[in-house]
Amino acid sequence: MKICVIGTGYVGLVGAAIFADWGNEVVGVDIDPKKLKMIESGEMPIYEPGLSEVVLANMKAGRLSFTTSLPRGMKDAEIIFICVGTPQNEITGAADLSAVWAVAREIGENLDGYKVIVTKSTVPVGTNERVKKIIRKYASKGKRFDVASNPEFLREGSSVEDMRETDRVVIGSDSKKALKIVRSLYEHLNTTIVETDLRSSEMIKYASNSFLATKISFINEMAQICERAGADVSEVSYGMGLDKRIGKYFLNAGIGYGGSCFPKDVAALYKTSTDQAYDFKLLRAVMEVNDRQKDYFMEKISGHFGKNLTGKTLACLGLAFKNNTDDIRESVSIEVVRTLRGNGARLKVFDPEAMENAQKVLGDEMIEYSEDIYETLKGADALCLLTEWKQFSQLDLDRVKKALNGKVIFDGRNLLDKEQVQKAGFTYYAIGKRTNGGDYKHFTGVSAILEDVSDE
Repeated sequence: MKICVIGTGYVGLVGAAIFADWGNEVVGVDIDPKKLKMIESGEMPIYEPGLSEVVLANMKAGRLSFTTSLPRGMKDAEIIFICVGTPQNEITGAADLSAVWAVAREIGENLDGYKVIVTKSTVPVGTNERVKKIIRKYASKGKRFDVASNPEFLREGSSVEDMRETDRVVIGSDSKKALKIVRSLYEHLNTTIVETDLRSSEMIKYASNSFLATKISFINEMAQICERAGADVSEVSYGMGLDKRIGKYFLNAGIGYGGSCFPKDVAALYKTSTDQAYDFKLLRAVMEVNDRQKDYFMEKISGHFGKNLTGKTLACLGLAFKNNTDDIRESVSIEVVRTLRGNGARLKVFDPEAMENAQKVLGDEMIEYSEDIYETLKGADALCLLTEWKQFSQLDLDRVKKALNGKVIFDGRNLLDKEQVQKAGFTYYAIGKRTNGGDYKHFTGVSAILEDVSDE
């Protein structure tokens, strides 16, 4: 098939590369010529494991090319994918669809024959119907086309694998012809293909991400109870996850979710609910819990050092919103770093991939950007673990002890083994665990309960 992919961000670039890898002829379109030159030279604008290899291999094979000209990109295409950004409006929480509308207009102005226009960007219910109206408005009379929704379910850090081995494909359209054409792109995959209407397809993506965010906020609320009751949230989540109805994924307590999807999509779905005159109370609570979670982490630090951190140096490992990506959008790790600096601390920071992006938003004031893990720790009064990179869970505790001035660890992602860390002589604070950092001691009721047990 001949395919045009508009937008070369996480969704568009990965999609274009994998579509080409499946044997299709793909043209990627982007308005940024510098970005396209980077890609063509083999330098990816985003960090995504395995992506550069797929892009370069398919460019070399002649199946993948790029252009800044939408008319050129869509000229012979059978399917046009819209993969532009839909960022969150900071005031209303709604998705900003201006890029989608602009692309729809340009598609209409350059429509030269029947095509299926597929929105892969995450968009609110009703968006594709408006896309259809805009294209029809600007297309020449008699030009035929269909519109479809095909939401992506890619996880940053594993999107190449997710695209190749997706657990489902969702296609929405009011045209049987469009459904057939889009289905033919995916039917070689060993997966379930869901065919539905436009609005249900749009809703599936928001519902999926919002439910996953709900699982995260739920386990973070459980972490609060576990600390107060003297239980271990890691053991609780493990026991819960063995239930097939619940599953083990997205049950890791921490400092909250971030990134380009969950915060935006949860807010957008809540906005949709209010537009429909319905108060989605559960979703509102999910957002409130997530906002509070980083504050609880900060309370551990201020409880140990005092709120004024002037004169303290803290080593922070992790700046990306999650592991295996350089993406810092809505990163809770970045928010924690900013708060620590605002409270007077000097910071030494390190992330395997996100250093350059982080420095652009954090600047250099009171922050030292280190080149490796143990260089970051030298002379610091405490270590803060903020992103769940695998290498951070495998720290050499002897080297950590030698490097740090203070033997204190604040583990915002529960990466370390509590018993090993405490046995090595560290004061350890984690999320939802009883530790020698005294997480549970200030909660009323716990000491009384323990006294009753000892009396018996």
